[in-house]
Amino acid sequence: MDIQEPISVTVANDYPVIAHGLAQMLNEDPRFEVLESLARATPSSPVDIVLFDAFARREDDAELMALLHNTACSRIVIYSGNLDPQRVRQVLDAGVRGYLSKALERRQLGDALVQIYRGEDVVVLDPWTAEVQSHPWPGQETGLSPREAEMMALICQGATNDEIARSCYLTINSVKTYIRNAYRKIGVERRSQAILWGAAHGMVPSSSAETVGSGQA
Repeated sequence: MDIQEPISVTVANDYPVIAHGLAQMLNEDPRFEVLESLARATPSSPVDIVLFDAFARREDDAELMALLHNTACSRIVIYSGNLDPQRVRQVLDAGVRGYLSKALERRQLGDALVQIYRGEDVVVLDPWTAEVQSHPWPGQETGLSPREAEMMALICQGATNDEIARSCYLTINSVKTYIRNAYRKIGVERRSQAILWGAAHGMVPSSSAETVGSGQA
Protein backbone atom coordinates (compact mmCIF):
# COMPACT_ATOMS: atom_id res chain seq x y z
CA MET A 1 0.00 0.00 0.00
CA ASP A 2 1.48 3.33 -1.09
CA ILE A 3 1.12 6.39 1.11
CA GLN A 4 -0.95 8.92 -0.84
CA GLU A 5 -1.25 11.40 2.03
CA PRO A 6 0.05 11.72 5.59
CA ILE A 7 -0.90 8.84 7.86
CA SER A 8 -3.27 10.10 10.55
CA VAL A 9 -2.17 9.32 14.12
CA THR A 10 -3.84 9.83 17.47
CA VAL A 11 -1.67 9.72 20.60
CA ALA A 12 -3.37 8.07 23.60
CA ASN A 13 -1.77 9.43 26.76
CA ASP A 14 -3.19 11.82 29.34
CA TYR A 15 0.11 13.33 30.53
CA PRO A 16 0.43 16.61 28.57
CA VAL A 17 4.24 16.67 28.50
CA ILE A 18 4.33 13.15 27.04
CA ALA A 19 1.49 13.64 24.58
CA HIS A 20 2.93 16.94 23.35
CA GLY A 21 6.46 15.55 23.02
CA LEU A 22 5.36 12.48 21.10
CA ALA A 23 3.01 14.48 18.86
CA GLN A 24 5.76 16.98 18.10
CA MET A 25 8.20 14.19 17.23
CA LEU A 26 5.75 12.58 14.80
CA ASN A 27 4.67 15.87 13.25
CA GLU A 28 8.29 16.51 12.28
CA ASP A 29 8.00 13.49 9.97
CA PRO A 30 6.08 14.44 6.78
CA ARG A 31 4.65 10.92 6.59
CA PHE A 32 2.41 11.60 9.60
CA GLU A 33 -0.24 13.99 10.83
CA VAL A 34 -1.14 13.86 14.52
CA LEU A 35 -4.85 14.60 14.82
CA GLU A 36 -5.20 14.71 18.60
CA SER A 37 -4.03 13.32 21.92
CA LEU A 38 -6.44 11.41 24.13
CA ALA A 39 -6.88 10.79 27.81
CA ARG A 40 -9.69 8.34 27.05
CA ALA A 41 -10.27 5.79 24.31
CA THR A 42 -12.67 7.95 22.30
CA PRO A 43 -11.18 9.43 19.11
CA SER A 44 -13.37 12.21 17.77
CA SER A 45 -12.86 11.14 14.14
CA PRO A 46 -11.57 8.10 12.20
CA VAL A 47 -7.81 7.66 12.47
CA ASP A 48 -5.30 5.38 10.74
CA ILE A 49 -3.22 4.60 13.84
CA VAL A 50 -3.77 5.06 17.57
CA LEU A 51 -0.36 5.14 19.27
CA PHE A 52 -1.02 4.04 22.84
CA ASP A 53 1.73 5.36 25.11
CA ALA A 54 1.64 3.09 28.15
CA PHE A 55 3.36 5.48 30.60
CA ALA A 56 1.89 5.13 34.11
CA ARG A 57 -1.44 3.61 33.07
CA ARG A 58 -3.15 1.39 35.64
CA GLU A 59 -6.08 0.35 33.43
CA ASP A 60 -4.25 -0.70 30.28
CA ASP A 61 -6.42 -3.72 29.54
CA ALA A 62 -9.74 -1.89 29.84
CA GLU A 63 -8.53 1.03 27.74
CA LEU A 64 -7.06 -1.26 25.11
CA MET A 65 -10.28 -3.21 24.77
CA ALA A 66 -12.20 0.05 24.36
CA LEU A 67 -9.83 1.12 21.59
CA LEU A 68 -9.96 -2.28 19.89
CA HIS A 69 -13.76 -2.14 19.81
CA ASN A 70 -13.85 1.46 18.59
CA THR A 71 -14.58 1.47 14.86
CA ALA A 72 -12.87 4.87 14.47
CA CYS A 73 -9.52 3.24 15.30
CA SER A 74 -8.10 1.36 12.31
CA ARG A 75 -4.92 0.11 13.99
CA ILE A 76 -3.78 0.11 17.62
CA VAL A 77 -0.05 0.26 18.38
CA ILE A 78 1.54 0.02 21.84
CA TYR A 79 4.50 2.33 22.56
CA SER A 80 6.10 1.17 25.79
CA GLY A 81 9.21 0.64 27.86
CA ASN A 82 7.68 -2.56 29.25
CA LEU A 83 9.20 -5.27 27.04
CA ASP A 84 7.91 -8.27 28.97
CA PRO A 85 7.33 -11.04 26.36
CA GLN A 86 4.18 -12.23 28.11
CA ARG A 87 2.67 -8.75 27.90
CA VAL A 88 3.66 -8.40 24.24
CA ARG A 89 2.02 -11.71 23.32
CA GLN A 90 -1.08 -10.87 25.37
CA VAL A 91 -1.83 -7.63 23.54
CA LEU A 92 -0.99 -9.03 20.10
CA ASP A 93 -3.42 -11.88 20.70
CA ALA A 94 -6.05 -9.28 21.63
CA GLY A 95 -5.71 -7.58 18.25
CA VAL A 96 -3.03 -4.92 18.67
CA ARG A 97 -1.14 -4.43 15.40
CA GLY A 98 2.22 -3.38 16.79
CA TYR A 99 4.36 -3.24 19.93
CA LEU A 100 7.20 -0.71 19.76
CA SER A 101 9.97 0.01 22.23
CA LYS A 102 10.50 3.54 23.50
CA ALA A 103 14.18 3.00 22.76
CA LEU A 104 13.50 3.54 19.06
CA GLU A 105 14.84 6.62 17.32
CA ARG A 106 12.34 8.88 15.58
CA ARG A 107 13.07 7.45 12.13
CA GLN A 108 12.81 3.87 13.39
CA LEU A 109 9.48 4.63 15.02
CA GLY A 110 8.20 6.22 11.84
CA ASP A 111 9.34 3.31 9.67
CA ALA A 112 7.62 0.82 11.98
CA LEU A 113 4.36 2.81 11.88
CA VAL A 114 4.47 2.87 8.08
CA GLN A 115 4.88 -0.93 8.03
CA ILE A 116 1.86 -1.26 10.30
CA TYR A 117 -0.16 1.12 8.13
CA ARG A 118 0.65 -1.07 5.13
CA GLY A 119 -0.87 -4.09 6.83
CA GLU A 120 1.99 -5.74 8.71
CA ASP A 121 2.03 -6.72 12.37
CA VAL A 122 5.24 -5.25 13.77
CA VAL A 123 7.09 -5.90 17.04
CA VAL A 124 10.31 -3.96 17.62
CA LEU A 125 11.94 -4.44 21.03
CA ASP A 126 15.31 -3.33 22.33
CA PRO A 127 15.80 -4.72 25.85
CA TRP A 128 19.33 -3.34 26.13
CA THR A 129 18.31 0.31 25.96
CA ALA A 130 14.72 0.22 27.16
CA GLU A 131 15.28 3.21 29.46
CA VAL A 132 16.11 5.50 26.52
CA GLN A 133 13.29 7.69 25.23
CA SER A 134 13.09 10.16 22.36
CA HIS A 135 10.63 12.54 24.00
CA PRO A 136 10.35 14.15 27.44
CA TRP A 137 8.68 12.68 30.49
CA PRO A 138 7.53 14.28 33.76
CA GLY A 139 10.42 14.72 36.20
CA GLN A 140 13.12 14.43 33.55
CA GLU A 141 14.53 17.83 34.47
CA THR A 142 15.21 16.66 38.04
CA GLY A 143 17.12 13.57 36.94
CA LEU A 144 14.37 10.94 37.17
CA SER A 145 14.75 8.08 34.72
CA PRO A 146 11.65 7.14 32.68
CA ARG A 147 10.99 4.16 34.97
CA GLU A 148 11.41 6.22 38.15
CA ALA A 149 9.05 8.83 36.71
CA GLU A 150 6.52 6.10 35.98
CA MET A 151 6.70 4.91 39.61
CA MET A 152 6.11 8.47 40.80
CA ALA A 153 3.17 8.98 38.45
CA LEU A 154 1.53 5.77 39.63
CA ILE A 155 2.04 6.78 43.26
CA CYS A 156 0.28 10.06 42.46
CA GLN A 157 -2.66 8.03 41.15
CA GLY A 158 -2.91 6.27 44.52
CA ALA A 159 -1.35 2.97 43.47
CA THR A 160 0.20 0.77 46.14
CA ASN A 161 3.58 -0.85 45.62
CA ASP A 162 1.90 -4.18 44.92
CA GLU A 163 -0.37 -2.59 42.31
CA ILE A 164 2.60 -0.89 40.66
CA ALA A 165 4.48 -4.20 40.51
CA ARG A 166 1.54 -5.91 38.81
CA SER A 167 0.84 -3.15 36.29
CA CYS A 168 4.52 -2.73 35.33
CA TYR A 169 5.41 -6.45 35.40
CA LEU A 170 8.13 -5.86 38.00
CA THR A 171 9.04 -7.56 41.26
CA ILE A 172 8.08 -5.77 44.44
CA ASN A 173 11.77 -5.34 45.31
CA SER A 174 12.43 -3.65 41.96
CA VAL A 175 9.53 -1.28 42.57
CA LYS A 176 10.87 -0.37 46.01
CA THR A 177 14.33 0.26 44.57
CA TYR A 178 12.98 2.57 41.86
CA ILE A 179 10.89 4.44 44.42
CA ARG A 180 13.82 4.86 46.84
CA ASN A 181 15.97 6.22 44.04
CA ALA A 182 13.21 8.60 42.97
CA TYR A 183 12.69 9.85 46.52
CA ARG A 184 16.41 10.51 46.89
CA LYS A 185 16.55 12.48 43.63
CA ILE A 186 13.57 14.69 44.45
CA GLY A 187 14.50 15.12 48.11
CA VAL A 188 11.52 13.54 49.89
CA GLU A 189 11.19 10.79 52.47
CA ARG A 190 7.48 9.96 52.64
CA ARG A 191 4.79 9.02 50.15
CA SER A 192 2.67 12.04 51.06
CA GLN A 193 5.60 14.33 50.26
CA ALA A 194 6.18 12.50 46.97
CA ILE A 195 2.54 13.02 45.96
CA LEU A 196 2.75 16.76 46.67
CA TRP A 197 5.96 16.98 44.67
CA GLY A 198 4.46 14.98 41.83
CA ALA A 199 1.35 17.16 41.66
CA ALA A 200 3.59 20.19 41.19
CA HIS A 201 5.72 18.55 38.49
CA GLY A 202 3.26 17.10 35.99
CA MET A 203 2.92 13.65 37.55
CA VAL A 204 -0.88 13.79 37.76
CA PRO A 205 -2.69 12.79 34.55
CA SER A 206 -4.93 15.50 33.14
CA SER A 207 -7.95 13.19 33.42
CA SER A 208 -7.58 12.96 37.22
CA ALA A 209 -9.29 15.52 39.39
CA GLU A 210 -7.40 14.54 42.52
CA THR A 211 -4.75 12.18 43.87
CA VAL A 212 -5.07 9.78 46.73
CA GLY A 213 -2.12 8.75 48.87
CA SER A 214 -1.57 5.64 50.91
CA GLY A 215 0.44 4.94 54.01
CA GLN A 216 3.28 3.19 52.22
CA ALA A 217 6.78 4.63 52.23
